Amino acid sequence: MTKKIKDTDYLAVSARVRAMENSLLTRERMEQVLEARTDEEAVKILQEGGYPELDPARPEAMDAALSQVREATLADLSDGIPDARYLDIFKLKYDYHNVKALLKAEAMGTDAAHMLMDMGRVPVAELKAAMESGHLEELPPCLAAAAEEARSVLNTTRDPQLSDMTLDRWCYREMLEAAETTGSAFLQGYVQVQIDAANLRSLVRTLRMGKNADFLRGVLFDGGDVDKAAILRVSADGGAGLAELYAPTTLAEAGAAGADILKSGAMTEFEKLCDDAVSGYLSAAQFVPFGEAPLIGYLAARETEYTNLRPGHLSGSLRGGGQGQDTGAGQNGLRGDLPHGDAGQGYGGAAGSLQG
Repeated sequence: MTKKIKDTDYLAVSARVRAMENSLLTRERMEQVLEARTDEEAVKILQEGGYPELDPARPEAMDAALSQVREATLADLSDGIPDARYLDIFKLKYDYHNVKALLKAEAMGTDAAHMLMDMGRVPVAELKAAMESGHLEELPPCLAAAAEEARSVLNTTRDPQLSDMTLDRWCYREMLEAAETTGSAFLQGYVQVQIDAANLRSLVRTLRMGKNADFLRGVLFDGGDVDKAAILRVSADGGAGLAELYAPTTLAEAGAAGADILKSGAMTEFEKLCDDAVSGYLSAAQFVPFGEAPLIGYLAARETEYTNLRPGHLSGSLRGGGQGQDTGAGQNGLRGDLPHGDAGQGYGGAAGSLQG
């Protein structure tokens, strides 16, 4: 019989997390990085925050350094964590990202090396070998099924967005199943609010595109807290009742903003409010003295920080464009999205034009 994990089993790791939170980049420090006038100045600020020497002129080296820091963090936490599945849930999204990259490269006859991220459960070399040989049974079951279905979709439709959407659906499914098996209501809620945010984005985007409810049905994800049937009714009614549907939820402000831009207007504030809803959920972790919640909040904040620092995401002198944002996972930390293109704050959402 499996021993039931109690909150008190997290006493040691919770204390470690509280200490490690102090090394998260604050909003102020991230803004200093973004506003740095030279690459050298930005790198110096990051090193003062505990990062190793980074070379912004060599994106692949910078990526490798960030991956090493991330792996060291996970290794440090794995020693005292009662349930390793809490770490896996922050790794599996990279597996799905890598499958996307490999399938697209395969379809285009190009090399996926520059798109791959060796930060998942399955080492990139092993994943690449399994995909190329067709021996998908060597992969975790959900990932294998997802890869097989996504490849079939891509070969049949030649539409990478539909293939991506298939992988997104499987990723959310596996994340939710993993969360449920831990028995952690906080972790389940974290995955569900990400699904709800992705579905809200799809609802608003499809309405703005003039797509009908049948189209929306094909891009909504299962497992969220907001009823899919209710979302589809809003879609069928041309957006009427959108704000009211989300008013009782964590996404109340995002829902109201989405209702305001159904016909026209910039998406920037709406997108930010969707992110803020996930951050707001995570912010509850700072009021929990011990248990899995502080660990989840910290891991989410760290993932977002790495995402913001990765080549292609960080702005200022190192990248150009973009901003860091609060995670809500404590007083420190930043927020951002990681893949479906990027997997940080949440896995992402529907493919291409709907969730980009």
